[in-house]
Amino acid sequence: MRKIDELLLEYGESHQNETNKTIHWICVPAIFFSIVALVYSIPSDSLKSLMPFIGDFANWASLALLVVLFYYVSLSPPLALGMFFFAALCLAVANLISLVSPVPLWAISIAIFILAWIFQFYGHKIEGKKPSFFKDVQFLMIGPAWLMHFIYKKLGLSY
Repeated sequence: MRKIDELLLEYGESHQNETNKTIHWICVPAIFFSIVALVYSIPSDSLKSLMPFIGDFANWASLALLVVLFYYVSLSPPLALGMFFFAALCLAVANLISLVSPVPLWAISIAIFILAWIFQFYGHKIEGKKPSFFKDVQFLMIGPAWLMHFIYKKLGLSY
């Protein structure tokens, strides 16, 4: 069995309850976005001066997501592609919010992060099982991939 299959299977063991699954479909992407947006909020002037050739793409969130995507590629290149598109969407939304919102992006990010985690823990209370990342911190990265693999299955794509 491939490592990604083992990780998805193990993650799925603590996500059997339908209410918990529904909460995860909302909160896992929200947490992922909130982290991307929070990192995006870090001033990146020094990074832009180091890498002027990539222009506005030179921000800490892009750099962090590059590392994250290498992790996903090591597990499953097809899933990494889906995560790339989701990460790009998160970056685009963070950029849009930073341009149009009167509320700072970092404040919105923190609020989303806190609310989403409250619901995540509530979902696990309903489930009656601890979150997988208590066993292995790697599962913080597997949650988004677990959801992406369901999307792939629904579309008939192999991962």
